[in-house]
Amino acid sequence: MDESLLHFIWRYQPYTLNGLKTLTGENIEIIDPGLYNTDSGPDFANAKIRIGNTIWAGNVEMHIKSSDWFAHNHHTNPAYNNVILHVVIEHDKEATTSLGETIQSLVVPYPAELEKRYSDLIESTRWIPCADKIRQIDTLHLSATIDRMLAERLEAKTHRAEEMVIKVQSSWEEAFYRDTCRSFGLKSNTLPFQLLAQSLPLKYLAKHKNNLLQVEALLFGQSGLLATAKNDDYVDLLKKEYSILRSKFNLTPIEPSLWKFMRLRPAGFPTIRIAQLAKLIHASTSLFSQLMEITSMEDIYRLLRVEPSSYWHNHYLLGEKSINRPKPLGKETIRLITINTIVPFMFAYGRNRGKAYMENQAMMLLQQLPAEQNSIIKNFVKIGITCSNAFDSQALLHLKTSYCDARKCIYCPIGIRLLRKQN
Repeated sequence: MDESLLHFIWRYQPYTLNGLKTLTGENIEIIDPGLYNTDSGPDFANAKIRIGNTIWAGNVEMHIKSSDWFAHNHHTNPAYNNVILHVVIEHDKEATTSLGETIQSLVVPYPAELEKRYSDLIESTRWIPCADKIRQIDTLHLSATIDRMLAERLEAKTHRAEEMVIKVQSSWEEAFYRDTCRSFGLKSNTLPFQLLAQSLPLKYLAKHKNNLLQVEALLFGQSGLLATAKNDDYVDLLKKEYSILRSKFNLTPIEPSLWKFMRLRPAGFPTIRIAQLAKLIHASTSLFSQLMEITSMEDIYRLLRVEPSSYWHNHYLLGEKSINRPKPLGKETIRLITINTIVPFMFAYGRNRGKAYMENQAMMLLQQLPAEQNSIIKNFVKIGITCSNAFDSQALLHLKTSYCDARKCIYCPIGIRLLRKQN
């Protein structure tokens, strides 16, 4: 037994809590368990409880042992003076407020079967704790869980976007540029792309966006990769341009050793990604504004599917020739940029501007995208969970990383359903 299970019993009352009495023998009726509090302070706020003939409204605090009240120093904290009931598993000491008043206590009963179900879930060694039980959940409840998980994931990404906007003095364009760069790094080069964008503000690139060579010089120069590149005519031109621009803007390049090339396909090398990013910046006009009003993936493909400059037709690395092959920004990369940057920013921007239709558009874009193909999604499909599009796959990724991996079954809609299930 731990406190989270006690919270669960109080919130959901999976087994009817009838005939409850305080330690002094007064009858207890739970009219409203209150709001679960995940911040500091009592565990439940604004509860409504009948004790004897009196209805009390206030907070409820819970512990395994009642003496934990003192171990946590609640007896000296005025924030706990409004506690109307102390709910415990084992009573070994009367709880008192900082005013010296005694708080009514309830030793809550619970069946051993509930504790067993809880232990089976959180101690499970399966890929997800409920892998062998999830098929017991009806389709309607699974669908509602998917919706909630997607909402939580979007909320977290929206919060990150909003924080980034604040960090760059309320410039949505600068924040979007930085996050787009971050997305260009995909999994392997997220950090160096993020640092590259921070070291090279969009306003500097905007001054030279009509000159592709200068945009490339700024990006490759700031990446640090230009300094270590083998010389050829193109590299010499970049170095010449960068030398002038570096002095003009007082720039400091990032550390080139941050970039990862190992175990990447050549088409995914950071040099190719930087060249594609340069072309996107050069070719685009009001990209942020256009993308925020977009309604279809076809339009996003049209805007983002750029081809880097001709030098990169037969190069994967600076100064090293390779087989001639076109290297446009691929559909899969554009999908990931859409999922990780465009959708969260559209949702956040719509909320910020009071445009609910943009929030709906963001979710519709996810429904237009195919489900991501990775080991997590494949394993969900193996245990019978349907994954039709990116809306579903994003929700399942959130479920796995935020609930299943952390064994937070007691807070998961599926875990709650399984724990409340009566034999």
